[in-house]
Amino acid sequence: MGLVMSYAADLHTHSRFAMGTSRSLDFGALVRGAKTKGIDLLATADFTHPVWIEETRAALSETPDGLLALDGVSFILGTEVNCTAQQGGRGRRVHVLLFAPNLGAVDAINARLASSGSLEGDGRPTLRLSPRDLLAAALDVDERCFVIPAHLWTPWFGLYGAKSGFDSLEECFGDLTGRVHAVESGLSADPAMCWRVPSLDGVSIVSFSDAHSPGRMGRELTVFRGEPSYDGLRAALARQQIEYTVELFPEEGKYHHSGHRKCGVRLSPAAAARSGGRCPKCGRPTTKGVLQRVEELSARPAEADVDGAGLIRSRSGRPPFRRMASLGQIVSEALECGPTAKRATAAYAALVSHFGSELAVLLDAPEGEIAPLAGERVAQGISRVRNGDLTIEPGYDGVYGSVTIWPGR
Repeated sequence: MGLVMSYAADLHTHSRFAMGTSRSLDFGALVRGAKTKGIDLLATADFTHPVWIEETRAALSETPDGLLALDGVSFILGTEVNCTAQQGGRGRRVHVLLFAPNLGAVDAINARLASSGSLEGDGRPTLRLSPRDLLAAALDVDERCFVIPAHLWTPWFGLYGAKSGFDSLEECFGDLTGRVHAVESGLSADPAMCWRVPSLDGVSIVSFSDAHSPGRMGRELTVFRGEPSYDGLRAALARQQIEYTVELFPEEGKYHHSGHRKCGVRLSPAAAARSGGRCPKCGRPTTKGVLQRVEELSARPAEADVDGAGLIRSRSGRPPFRRMASLGQIVSEALECGPTAKRATAAYAALVSHFGSELAVLLDAPEGEIAPLAGERVAQGISRVRNGDLTIEPGYDGVYGSVTIWPGR
């Protein structure tokens, strides 16, 4: 029996045409970032934008497996859409990742979506469509199109978000719920938090970077089992054929805890419940964090075990995951200098060159082989992150949390 194939995918990225993104995000930067990080499959991103889709058409070559390719990196045609519509008597704003099997399908989808909002201004367009109607329109173009609700728990734009989201996939997608096979956990959550919610038992929990700059690519990603093709990916999502996901520590996300940024108030779920959703300093409403929202929708306690390889596993057999900090942060803290300092960039480059990618360094490189290349302290830092020996302050209300490898720094 042959070895089972696996490939690392980051399917939530952006181009320079999306608001709030780096102007350097072109296909050259995406390819370089993928090779450095260890990503095999990327989303093209922003395929609704008329200029970017023409650049996509010019830069990438379609392949027989339903993907596109450039310089050894594979791409799937994907985009993020902000669905804004009245549904269930409330205004909803939900971000959804949309994927298509070929450029012809993209052209047909864009022609349909143009009547629902402007596609020219933002690579992540705001459309007057519900997520269910977006999916219906895409399926009407090609039955192989699929969606993944983005950053599921984010208060403002997550499908389960506290501000304008839903309490279940069925409430959102109705008769098309069976066509939704995966959700993206988002930076402020991890799979273990999602395992607590029974309505997510039948779908894949995936993680991607939502990168707005090249350096953020691969900060979260999913390693799939099976054939790296369009139909192979669809099958992997439908069957939960996931080797593992790589996650930031969810506390690092900027909506992990509840709180009020203006007053500098961070609240755990218990403290938020005691405060009645109000800031204890000024009395104004707090932003309900991801952890509190998970508590509301969960029906069972957290359950997870760490195996000898550092994988966090569900006792019910769901695909495992690993928590990790970025190599740039580890090197910077270890050497006590900025991430762009010559010492830091030289150590980073030496490690990536020797082991092949940032992902290989973080997950697989033996500590004894890291030290000769980048120093004993860098090797210790990677070991500390792998073991979770860290100091963490959770993010809240749009303020990123902090993960510190050496206390007191």
